[in-house]
Amino acid sequence: MIAQGRFYKDLHQELVVQQILPTIYDGDDFPGYDKVKLSYQQLATIIHRGKRDWIAALENQKAVYLITDKSNGKLYVGLATSMSKMLLTRWSNYVANGHGGNKELVALVEEKGFDYVKENFQYTILENYNGKVDDKLVLQRESYWKEALQSRQFGYNSN
Repeated sequence: MIAQGRFYKDLHQELVVQQILPTIYDGDDFPGYDKVKLSYQQLATIIHRGKRDWIAALENQKAVYLITDKSNGKLYVGLATSMSKMLLTRWSNYVANGHGGNKELVALVEEKGFDYVKENFQYTILENYNGKVDDKLVLQRESYWKEALQSRQFGYNSN
């Protein structure tokens, strides 16, 4: 142990700074809609720092998305349409308050607190659509996913 301590003590004198990054690392670039899987912290970073590639990708998209509670496996299937001002606005609501106004998620945040969401929620895109697609189709697809994933019976969907 003493020899190791001396090694580390002397090592700092030999370290050389190779590069100082011009900007603070703020997460990965947008990977494509089929690869979006974000923790609450990752989503908050994207929104708060205004990551241009992510903002451009999400702001005009309609979508069916999934929120997974990693602590218990419960799911919430949601949708973003022109009525909810598209996916970026919808997900920004979750970053702001943890529940986005959804009945079951409001109750969860009231019971367990906002930090619970920050520690346990993951956000995924199941299907995405451009802004020209009829909202009715997105609503039908949301209903399909709620049935397929049984998020009404075993998750956080109440409707």
